[in-house]
Amino acid sequence: MDGAVLPVVPAQSSVSWNRHRDGSRLFGDAAHYGPDIGTEAELRLIGQLGGKRILDLGCGAAQSSIAFAKQGATAVGVESSPEQMALARRLVERERVRVELHQGDLADLAFLRAESIDVAFSAYALALVEDVGRVFRQVHRVLKVGSPLVVSLPHPAYDMIDDDNPGQAPTVYRSYFDQSPMTEVADGVDVITYHHTITELHTALMRAGYRVDTILEPQPTPSGPRSTHWREAFRWVPRTLVVRARKEGG
Repeated sequence: MDGAVLPVVPAQSSVSWNRHRDGSRLFGDAAHYGPDIGTEAELRLIGQLGGKRILDLGCGAAQSSIAFAKQGATAVGVESSPEQMALARRLVERERVRVELHQGDLADLAFLRAESIDVAFSAYALALVEDVGRVFRQVHRVLKVGSPLVVSLPHPAYDMIDDDNPGQAPTVYRSYFDQSPMTEVADGVDVITYHHTITELHTALMRAGYRVDTILEPQPTPSGPRSTHWREAFRWVPRTLVVRARKEGG
């Protein structure tokens, strides 16, 4: 979810992002990849975190960063939204953990030394990024060789459907190949998101110097409670795409 360099989270999306990434509560003790699917505790894409330095891109209110810190990692959260960053600081203080928090563009990682990060993680934040290749390139600089970048995004197939039909099968309203930005209303605010096909993501990662080793399309967890984002369409079409790629050497 590439062209002129734009802020990673456009201004017109930030208000909804603030509301979507609810900082009033913790998700739990494991990082979340998306609504109503397994967490890192089930997917196991990151591995042991003790003593590792992990970068959380688009950290929101830092729930996943806090989970990483509680597992012994040094967590570094980057978030473009001032409101989310304020929530993150309060939540980190409340949970009494140490998380390095930086407000700014997700591709502005100049504050990090080259090859200083053991794991890079991003959950759903790249849906608000037009030029994902730019982010991948900057993350590549700070990752250690062989280290993983683990990202989740809205599944591009889900972008095709109208999910607002309770009790009915979802209907297709948009072409999978349509690359134009999407606008939807969330809490009365227009949100602009970007449709990234699997081919686009794979190509951008390869060009930035990664090797993709895992692609997942998780089914919904078999039982509730369901999140506030739940739609019956989740049973028909994958809602979330999860990709793990490792930094190549050379």
